[in-house]
Amino acid sequence: MSEAMIRVRGVVKSYERGGETLTVLDGLDLEMEEGRFYALMGPSGSGKTTLLNLVGGLDTPDRGELHVAGSDLAALSSAALARWRAANVGFVFQGFNLIPVLTALENVELPLALSPLSKKERRDHARYALKLVGLEGREDHRPAQLSGGQEQRVAIARAVASDPKILLADEPTGDLDRKSADDVLSLLMRLNAEFKKTILMVTHDPHAAACAGWIVHLDKGQLGRIEQNPPRAATAAAAARS
Repeated sequence: MSEAMIRVRGVVKSYERGGETLTVLDGLDLEMEEGRFYALMGPSGSGKTTLLNLVGGLDTPDRGELHVAGSDLAALSSAALARWRAANVGFVFQGFNLIPVLTALENVELPLALSPLSKKERRDHARYALKLVGLEGREDHRPAQLSGGQEQRVAIARAVASDPKILLADEPTGDLDRKSADDVLSLLMRLNAEFKKTILMVTHDPHAAACAGWIVHLDKGQLGRIEQNPPRAATAAAAARS
């Protein structure tokens, strides 16, 4: 039986906009287990990205309990939260967020600068991560010399270079053509299946969500339902992309 990697209890998160209080998460209760691939879906404004930011320690709830990877995030100071985030979470965004003047290798290596690794160890980790995502031989290419799909794979390599427990992806295929999107989804499935990464992916695309083992539906800041994809669906998706 898998253990819970993410526990959300009664979480409330609001923002002030135009002098009004907008409640994005309204008493959310949710539990997600270690080693599973979750797709997070729901209409615009349902709280998907807000939840992702809370789980990743980029934001804090107004009320409620939030335990991720064995830590009570609300109990951590800003400095401790930054250390926890660097050790436990990898982020993949829709816009890639690569630094244009750096090579693929340098982009992947950059977040490791805050780690206790030596310079050689950081370089070795970055090279391995690029090899893992199929970009061996592209280490010296800058973002402008790569396709959109390759840029996103660099971003995934950067996210996994520190060997995080959790991978958080916010619309990772949103800016990609179908072929490139399928390549990225196949890579995420491999990271989950082979390396047992717990993945939480925000998506509006049912095609992308079908690659996850579990689909979490949010509605008006609360949990709508969680549904499991049949194992054969993930297997068929992987076969279609191989």
